[in-house]
Amino acid sequence: MQEYISKQVQILRPAEQIYQVISRFDNLTPALQGRVEDWEATELTCSFKAKGFTIRLLMDERVEPKHVKIIGDGIPMDFAFWVQLHKVDTNDTRMRLVLHAELNMMMKMMIGSKLQQALDQIADGISGALR
Repeated sequence: MQEYISKQVQILRPAEQIYQVISRFDNLTPALQGRVEDWEATELTCSFKAKGFTIRLLMDERVEPKHVKIIGDGIPMDFAFWVQLHKVDTNDTRMRLVLHAELNMMMKMMIGSKLQQALDQIADGISGALR
């Protein structure tokens, strides 16, 4: 399994407050509805379409206020996605994203660097939305 780690971003909010947002898919509905095709979410699951395929995600593990682990549900690619929070001070939290994905050599060569770039962009997007 390959590992991709985003850059670390600073969010000037308490880790507990950030965790409350990222630990529930339904909290993401206002930000994603209309931007993602067929977005549906509950507290622990979400689904949407990407390039014609339905993607289903499941909150697999939640440790307040440190991290959430998200896995694919019924997706042909085996992966786990972590959002990690590190409390530096009361209103200073560092966040990074970690993706573990099972990619064959051809897929790794084709999309490996794009996954890295995407993780950095997602980290920037989350930090920007939570400011």
